Amino acid sequence: MLFVGDGWAEDHHDVEVQDEQGRVLKRARLPEGMAGMSRFHELVGRFVPEDAQPSE
Repeated sequence: MLFVGDGWAEDHHDVEVQDEQGRVLKRARLPEGMAGMSRFHELVGRFVPEDAQPSE
């Protein structure tokens, strides 16, 4: 399980990814728009196992 937090401003998003124990895996400042969304998916995707299944 991953926890992802997103604090946003008008021109960027501050994102933090944590594991089940609340340890910070990655923090990043992402730009607004499609470039930021692409980087967000790439960032979170690094921590998701290839055989992961969607869950609530």
